[in-house]
Amino acid sequence: MKIKFASLFSKVIITKGEIILGNRKIRIGIDVGGTFTHAVAVDHITFEVIAHAVTPTTHFSRYSVSEGIIKAFHDIMQQTKAVSQDVVFVSHSTTQATNALLEGDVAKVGIIGMGKGIEGVKAKSDTLISNLELSKGKMLHTAHCYFNTDAKRFDDNVIKDALSKMMLEGCNVIVASEAFGVDDSTNENKVLQLAAEQNLPATASHEISQLYGLKIRTRTAVINASILPKMTHTAELTEESIKKSGITSPLMIMRSDGGVMDIVQMKKRPILTMLSGPAAGIAAALMFAKVSDGIFLEVGGTSTDISAIKNGKAMIKSASVGGHKTYLKTLDSRTVGIGGGSMVRISHNEVADVGPRSAHIAGLGYIAFTKPEDLQEIHPVLVKPMPSDPDDYLVIENNKGERFAITLTDASMMAGMTTKGDYAYGNFENVKHVFEVLAQHYNTSPLRLSQDILDKAIQKVGKVVQELLEEYHLDMELVSLVGGGGGATCVVPWLSQKMNIKYFVAEKAEVISAIGAAMAMLRDCMERTVLNPTEQDIMSIRKQVTNNLIQMGANSETIEVQIEIDQQKNILRATAVGSIYMDNQNFDMQAADEQILYNNAALSMKAPADQVIQAAATSGLFVFAYMETQKKVFGLFRSKRWNLRVIDRFGVIKLQVNNGRYLSTACENISSAFNRFIDDVSVHNDVGMIIPEIFMLYGSRIVDFSTILDSVQLLSLIQIELQGLEDNEPIVLVARPR
Repeated sequence: MKIKFASLFSKVIITKGEIILGNRKIRIGIDVGGTFTHAVAVDHITFEVIAHAVTPTTHFSRYSVSEGIIKAFHDIMQQTKAVSQDVVFVSHSTTQATNALLEGDVAKVGIIGMGKGIEGVKAKSDTLISNLELSKGKMLHTAHCYFNTDAKRFDDNVIKDALSKMMLEGCNVIVASEAFGVDDSTNENKVLQLAAEQNLPATASHEISQLYGLKIRTRTAVINASILPKMTHTAELTEESIKKSGITSPLMIMRSDGGVMDIVQMKKRPILTMLSGPAAGIAAALMFAKVSDGIFLEVGGTSTDISAIKNGKAMIKSASVGGHKTYLKTLDSRTVGIGGGSMVRISHNEVADVGPRSAHIAGLGYIAFTKPEDLQEIHPVLVKPMPSDPDDYLVIENNKGERFAITLTDASMMAGMTTKGDYAYGNFENVKHVFEVLAQHYNTSPLRLSQDILDKAIQKVGKVVQELLEEYHLDMELVSLVGGGGGATCVVPWLSQKMNIKYFVAEKAEVISAIGAAMAMLRDCMERTVLNPTEQDIMSIRKQVTNNLIQMGANSETIEVQIEIDQQKNILRATAVGSIYMDNQNFDMQAADEQILYNNAALSMKAPADQVIQAAATSGLFVFAYMETQKKVFGLFRSKRWNLRVIDRFGVIKLQVNNGRYLSTACENISSAFNRFIDDVSVHNDVGMIIPEIFMLYGSRIVDFSTILDSVQLLSLIQIELQGLEDNEPIVLVARPR
């Protein structure tokens, strides 16, 4: 069930093979993968990909991965013939933090714990973070000292002595962590200042998280500090090279939650770059592929990263490092050892498994990309690709003794899932010939063999997809499978058939992560421990997270802040997203005509276009509705429900709600209209009133209040959000049952 949406991107002008930028501005995104570093140039206004460069990732260079980043950047500049003034944004994802932690390539951390009074005993214990095992046999080493900040001897000299002692013990970076340091950071900041005077990198726990929970906050700060020297060195090398090119736009780095941050922020919190590779792919799925609700599968050569998207947002979770809980928030990206290069295992003449060994790691070529003359006089052989592997992996051997892998890519081509024009498509005659030989040997048909291979691979992927669907309560009527990565067609089309879920493969899927890096928004998230937050609490955290983004260079007019209240954990969370400020002239994309808006709404709701109505609108968003009649009990009974789609002026679906309700009003009437609407759409039972998930639309913004369970808090948040708007500003509330 492949689905298509109307294309609204304008095309770049190409003359005699040269890209003509004219007065266009470009965004450059660079994705540092395990094998290759990809870079793309994206038009700043239309988001059209206008150039692509690739180079091997330089893990073992003396300049680390920065050498590959710099090369890819310069290749893009050369391809586009852009001058420095044309570049308005440069961003890259990185595997460096993740790899450093996995491989134990970290600095020894000295911890200065602080506290006073009765809580001092517990603070001493909570700040004592012993050596941490990051992965099997890979350790993060620590040293620790503790000070009672009420003591007469606690002064600058005492701290300086402690810093000197820690340097003698081999500590290359310091963590300052004090009980209730999130309320008063004076002492933590003093340690940072004195460490800086000794040219010693340092991290304060309050910079990493504003949450109470000293032990987890300290542990998160220690992990952050351990990668600080290495990450800072690489970032400075990259930034220096880009500046030498005359680029004045600040270098941005992908965060693990899908946004970007500048070098200044990265130097404080490098831990936020963990898993930024998958995060870049998700950013592209949201902004480039325009996914509202779906499962995003980024399929590489060795593995597939799988993530859930709901209400136009990626799902977030708390990350663990080496099994150690942290306060780091990352995208919930789950990795399965299935990719386009996954090899096939045979047992008792049947397909037993696919992967996890890939042809890349085994040093073997794909059948689809092998010279035809090398596939003459072939026969199947079962081998052990690597010393630790079982000996039942299937390869083809020719009369010269050369071997080639049977991969998931080959099977997908044979089954007709990967077709001509797809990035993973190779020589079909090669594939057909080899599968005919294999089919004869294993007493089956070429098509049946290829489908058996796909089935085994999809079992692993489908299990994770089902887990995400259930865990995040995704509506199966709204969900699409979205393919990214060079191997997308090797997994997603067959999975779509097996799970009966519609799908599409994103445009430019092979460079989806680099596109995500280019298009990512500035982002920051703050969490505080607050019991029953007041309006003042909400305004305070909202102001602080907004200021953080402005300091990174965000245009204040583009900043959107989402407030969440976790009543079970007493956590108040503010997430701010905004665009970097540009001095260049702005160009507006061409708005979609009315018919495209109706068609896109009808297509999404599977409704006749003439039965779709425009139910409400703000200055930048349209709400389309369709009254669906559902038959129940063998058609004897019928029920009706409103299905709603919120679409922006470019024709992009921003929110999907089935069985929803809506309210259209003006800003000045919101309080009275809200109370009537909430009472009408809520469920009343013995427990009390259960309010539905609420979304508020104004201008071009959709504010997600779906986590708010209390109507009084909800109205307060709405009033805060609408402060400063004109009385007659159109407001739309959309409700979806929980």
